[in-house]
Amino acid sequence: QVQLVQSGGGLVQPGGSLRLSCVGSGLDASGYRLAWFRQTPGNNRDFVAAIGWNDGRTYYADSVKGRFTISRDKAKATMYLQLNSLQAEDTAVYYCAAGRPILSALRYESMYSFWGQGTQVTFSS
Repeated sequence: QVQLVQSGGGLVQPGGSLRLSCVGSGLDASGYRLAWFRQTPGNNRDFVAAIGWNDGRTYYADSVKGRFTISRDKAKATMYLQLNSLQAEDTAVYYCAAGRPILSALRYESMYSFWGQGTQVTFSS
């Protein structure tokens, strides 16, 4: 059974940066991909980025490419999302997720079976 526990988040000033963490257990089984999604009130969760737990290959939504960086530290069983150049539209609750989606289905939240508890990121002008 995979369990995900998030930390990080908060209020960020213009030009500020933030790092989110997601500690996972039970991820050693092959084939897992981990991802970050975000959700604003009244909307579905949107895909942000994903990473292969074993091969470390990364994938990004166009809206965050070049500003956000996803990474993982297998020794610490932790995935990270570095958020730079934050904008007002980045304000959301961010969730980490784990699953075994095929590449063409990375952005669909239904492909992920396990979720973190969510953490709020707020851009403050």
